[in-house]
Formats: sequence, C-alpha cells, structure tokens
Amino acid sequence: MMGSGKTTVGKVLSQVLGYSFCDSDSLIEEEVNGTPVSDIFQLYGEGFFRDKETEILRKLSIMHRIVVSTGGGAVMRPINWKHMQNGISVWLDVPLEALAQRISAVGTKSRPLLHSDSSDAYRNTYKRLSNLFEERSEAYANANARVSLENIAVKLGYRDVSTLTPTAIAIEVPLSPYLSSG
Repeated sequence: MMGSGKTTVGKVLSQVLGYSFCDSDSLIEEEVNGTPVSDIFQLYGEGFFRDKETEILRKLSIMHRIVVSTGGGAVMRPINWKHMQNGISVWLDVPLEALAQRISAVGTKSRPLLHSDSSDAYRNTYKRLSNLFEERSEAYANANARVSLENIAVKLGYRDVSTLTPTAIAIEVPLSPYLSSG
C-alpha cells in the first residue's frame, strides 16, 4: 500500500544485499519529463500511469541483483505479477490506521488516489485506504513473502508500528529461502 515504506525499506534491503535499487514511480516520473506522479494522474489519467508502470516493470524484470519498489497499485494487473515473478515479491503489511496517520500527517496532495480537501484528513484517508485495501488485498496476498509490521512490533515489544525503523523492518524480510548461496 502507499505510505507503507516500500521505498525506504527497499533502499535498506538493497544496501544489505549489495544490490541496486529502483523506485518504479521515480522511473515513471523520469520518463514523463520529471512530472510528479500526482500530476501524471491529473494530466493523463490513471490508465496512462498504469501503462507506464507495466512498461517499467517489464524492463526491470530482466535485470538481476536489484530491489524494486513498486507503486501500491501495481499488483492489480496480472501482467505486472508476471514481471514481478522474475524476482521475489514482498508485501509490507502495515495496519491501515498507521498508514492513515502517516499519510494524513504529511498531506495527501502527492497521493492522487487519496487526495481531498476534507477538513478531517485522517478519517477521509482511512476510509479511502480501506476501500483500496479491500480491492487489493487478494493481489497483495500473491506476494512470495508477507512482512507484518504488527508482528514485528509485538516481537520487539513496541506498542506502535510507527516506532519501527526501516532497518528493523528490512531485517524481517525472509529472503534466505529464495537467495542462492552462490
């Protein structure tokens, strides 16, 4: 989901593994002359963005030793799953309450699927995230690995997932069954 920390955790994971890192949203922005994702949605529509996303994932799928952070909606297209199956997919499962707090605290302007001028940013964000999660949850469950931030917080004795560091999250990504020793 958006705001789950995919890019931040992905960067840590790539450093630990000694891999390169790519953020698919950033690559899409580059392809559209540096246009931010929110503007791409506004100017060209979500379909255009999703087509670019699929194109980027296709290109990245032939690369090796790379960690890719995708947009939260990439999982909705079966063709994207085909591309992502060339690697290991990880679902960062963050409670919706934590996502809504995180996103509403910084604002929804850069989040085209969440943005509104509502006076109750948290409630509106939570409601929209709940709808998106309902649409996407089955697709997220296709990931090779699920990393539950709630489980990590409990394991470490934290009351709140917002206190977890990206490193603490990255450490919990179960990669050993997928990586070869050579």
